[in-house]
Order: sequence, then C-alpha cells, then structure tokens
Amino acid sequence: MDKHQQQLSLAKSSRQSCNEWIFRDVPSDITIEVNGGTIALHKFPLVSRSGRIRKLVEEHRDSDISRVELMNLPGGAESFELAAKFCYGINFEITPLNVAQLCCVSDYLEMTEEFSKDNLHLHAEQYLESIVYKNLEMCVEVLQQCENLLPHANELNIVSRCIDAVASKACAEQIALSFSRLEYSSSGRLHTIRQAKCEGDWWIEDLSVIRIDLYQRVITAMKCRGVRPESIGASLVNCAQKVLTKKVDLVSTGHQKLVVETIISLLPVERLAVPISFLFELLRNAVMLDCTIACRLDLERRIGSQLDIATLDDLLIPSFRHGCETLFDVDTVYRILVNFSQQDDGEYDMDDVSIFESDSPHSPSQSALLKVSKLVDDYLAEIALDVNLKLSKFIAIAEALPAHVRTIHDGLYRAIDIYLKTHKAILDADKKRLCKLIDFQKVSQEAGAHAALNERLPLQSVVQVLYFEQLRLRNALCCSHTNGNHKPVHHQSWRISGGALSAAMSPRDNYASLRRENRELKLELTRLRMRLNDLEKEHVCMKRDMAKSHSHKFMSSFSKKIAKLRFFRHSSSRGSSSPSRQSYRADSKVIERTCASIE
Repeated sequence: MDKHQQQLSLAKSSRQSCNEWIFRDVPSDITIEVNGGTIALHKFPLVSRSGRIRKLVEEHRDSDISRVELMNLPGGAESFELAAKFCYGINFEITPLNVAQLCCVSDYLEMTEEFSKDNLHLHAEQYLESIVYKNLEMCVEVLQQCENLLPHANELNIVSRCIDAVASKACAEQIALSFSRLEYSSSGRLHTIRQAKCEGDWWIEDLSVIRIDLYQRVITAMKCRGVRPESIGASLVNCAQKVLTKKVDLVSTGHQKLVVETIISLLPVERLAVPISFLFELLRNAVMLDCTIACRLDLERRIGSQLDIATLDDLLIPSFRHGCETLFDVDTVYRILVNFSQQDDGEYDMDDVSIFESDSPHSPSQSALLKVSKLVDDYLAEIALDVNLKLSKFIAIAEALPAHVRTIHDGLYRAIDIYLKTHKAILDADKKRLCKLIDFQKVSQEAGAHAALNERLPLQSVVQVLYFEQLRLRNALCCSHTNGNHKPVHHQSWRISGGALSAAMSPRDNYASLRRENRELKLELTRLRMRLNDLEKEHVCMKRDMAKSHSHKFMSSFSKKIAKLRFFRHSSSRGSSSPSRQSYRADSKVIERTCASIE
C-alpha cells in the first residue's frame, strides 16, 4: 500500500512539473497513464519520436484514441517525463544518475533511429560509450541505478558492459601502479618499491554500495581479469563490515545470510588473501545465521590451512544452537583441527624412508606445528572450565592433532589438571583415560614436580612422573661425569631434556627426526603398558599385605618394590648413579600419600 501511494505521489509531482513545459496554448489530445498516474500530452510530439506510441495510435485511428496505458515502463513516471521532454524538444542533461533510465525507457518506447533521426536511444548510448565506460566511478553509479531497472538493464547489456568496464579499469590501474613502483637499484637491477598493500584500490569503498547480486558479478569479473587477490579480499572485508554491523531484524537476517554466503563463495583461493580473523568472523556469522553446510565447511577448510596464525580468541566460537549446554562450539573447532591435521603427511606409510627426504608443499612446517599445538593446549585449558563439557569432546580435541606435534606436554598437563579440578565427580577410569594423553617424558621439571604432588592424578600417573624424574636426574649425572669423547647414549635424551628440539637442526630435519622418535615412542609406550600391568598386580599384593600388618616395615618394603620396578630395560642405565635426596624426598611423600589413601 505504501509503495502504491509513493508511485501516485511521484506521478502527481511529474504531472505538475509537466504543466510547466508542455504547450499551454494547444489543448492536449492524449492522456498517458504510467504506474497509476496520468499525464495530459499531445499526440504529434510523441508519435514523431516514439515508435510504440505511434503504433498504438495507428491501431486505433478510427476510434480516435485519447488514452494510452504504458504497463511496466522501466523507471516509472520519472523516466517517462525525461522521454516526453525529449519528444517536446526540451533540453536536459544526461548524467550517470539518469543515463540507464534513458536507455531503458527509450528502448521501451522504441525511440530509436528507425523511427526518428538523432533519437533518444542514440544519445544515451553515446553517453555510455564515450563517458561512462571510460570512468570506473561512473560505472559504479550506473550499476547502482540499474538495480531498479532490472531485467531491462540486463537485456540491453548495460549491466554487463559496466561490470566489464569496472574490472578492466581496476586491473589497468593496478598494472600502472606496479610499473610506477619499479626503479633501478645501484647495481642496475630493476626492483619494486614497497608500498601499502592495497594502495590505489580506491574503488573498494565504492563497490560496497552495489547490491549483493551485482557485486558478486563485479568481483567474479575482477578475478577473471587478474585483479590482485589481496585487493579482492580487502573489498570483501569492506562489504561484509558494511552489512554485518547493521541491526538485525527479521527482514535483514535473510539479507545478511545471503551476503555471508555470497562473500564466502567469492573468497580468493590464495592463502592469506584475507585476514584469518575475518574468516573466523564469517564462520561465527555463518553458524549464527544458519548458512549452508557447504559454506561452513569451506570456511573450516580455509581456516585449517592457516591455523598457525590464529589466536585463542579466534577459536573461542560461542554456541549458537538451541539446546546446546556448552559455552563454546567445540564441534566446529574439532573439524578445523582435523582439516589442519590432514595437511600433514602422517597418513603415509611410516616405513617409507623417502618421506623424510622430501617436503610436501601442503604439509605444515615445524614452526606451524609447534604454534598450533600450543594454541590447542590453551584452548583445552579454556574449555576445561566449562562444567557441562563432556569428557569425550575434551579428549577428541586433545587427540585431534597427531602425536608427534606436541614436543612439550606442559600445556596439555595444565589443561587436564584444570578439567580434573572443575569436574570433581569424574570417575577413576575416566581419570586414567585423560592422563593417558600425557607423555610424562615430555613435561618440564617444574610440571613434573607439580604432578608428583598432584592428588588429582591417578596412582599410575604419579609413579610414571617419579620414574621419569629419576631418569632425568640420572641422565644429567651421567652427562656431568662423562668426558667429552664419550657422550651418554640414550635414545630419549632429547625428550628428557625438556622436549624441545635442537635449534641447530633445519626445520625439515627436525620434522623427520620427530617422526622417527614418534615411532620409537609407540614401542616404548607398549612396554610401559606391560609394566603398568605388573605395577597393578604389585599394588594388589601390597594392599593385601597392608591389610594384615599396619607396621612401619611396610614403607620400606614398598620403597624396595618401587625401586625394583623398571618400565624400560636398557643397558645404559646400569651404570648410572643413584638419584638425589630431593628426588627420594618427593618419592616418599607420594608413597605416604598413597598408603594413606589405601588405608
């Protein structure tokens, strides 16, 4: 109803303006009805220029037609007024704001050279060719006017020609700017002057005013023309910020969903063409607006390929789904981690030696693996505070990365400790599942000291910590007493020293060495499980003995049994010195606490 009233008011204002320039001394003999409004004019000026009106008058010559209705006239009463002025010989200016209307209305009224020389359609086309198509800013203005002239503007190829002109001009400006940055160095070689990444891309702001369907066509044409991915990415970021920062209501929600899906489909394939924070923001909006699954999976894949530059705040995606009890969208982060892990060539046969001799272009670098492992551990520590987080999801996130990625397990230990502290009612069996994720050989001395006195850890984990602390001390003593020509030989020496790889090695050698060590670690873990089974049997026997006698002699027997237990059998350990008194003091505290819990 409001739209109809607006058309009537527009027609009324047009009729009033017509009274100022039509012939007042000659009575009108034809009434033109456009979009519900009427304008009284004269037949002769109209039929001399418009082939459509001439045909209508000739068809009703016998009945002397006095009223003509123009249905679906592009541009409405405003466009018809301009065409009528041209028929009456009234001068007016053609501008980028009305040239599209003139092209469409002249085609509709058949104001072409076929019916009259030097007609309106010719003037409008000449203006487009000689002025508009040579200016990028004017093309954008014409495209904006074409939004209300579809499908006529499409049929006349006004939209496609403007889009081609915009893409060509943007590409030409970038090429010219690239040449302007070239200069000769002192050695006589040509090099490029470093300047702002998107300098000269002033059109980015102008494109944001175009409707999303036309904007999509413009960006697609720019890609085909070879416009820089960084420039296209900057335009997409600007367009998204314009739309997604507006207030959300029932009407705008559908529009925002369309914008997000369109922008995702237009993202450049090149890595780092858009900031990763923008990809996460798109992902949050895609989840919130319930965009298509294909859009969300595409974003997750893109984020996974550059996860090493993400931050913890990026990963903390709130849960937008109804009925979801957790604070954060853990499932989405899990899929992102899977995408990151799939870049790694870990799925290939580990026995293939050629893997270590070549670098895959799709596999992450060693520094990227270390950054992501730390990021995941920080994320685990953050979501561990959620009392509604299920154990299975926590473990899934922790195991999403390959085993060799974490060279230090301090962050993982901290996250698990927070989870145990938050979820106090967790079962002993679940505690064991959690602690199996930690390789206590890869924890630092400080973390090991904390774990040795941590009452939340199961007994098996505490014993592992004590054993590896003793092993670390023994290895340190071996190193101090061995002369320079005979270095201690221990296959786990790099892990015992803190888990950090040697900085002197190249990233590729580090990565290959890490994967070899991972295979050895799997074998050692198998032996560890066997020894843990023996420990459990000893524990049952000790509990039985303790039930019979509550004497202090039990403590000494327990200490002797612990000393006899060995998780690994190595010839190099036979000649090592005994641990320090401080280590025995920590062991005794754990033993006393264990005995007290058994009582």
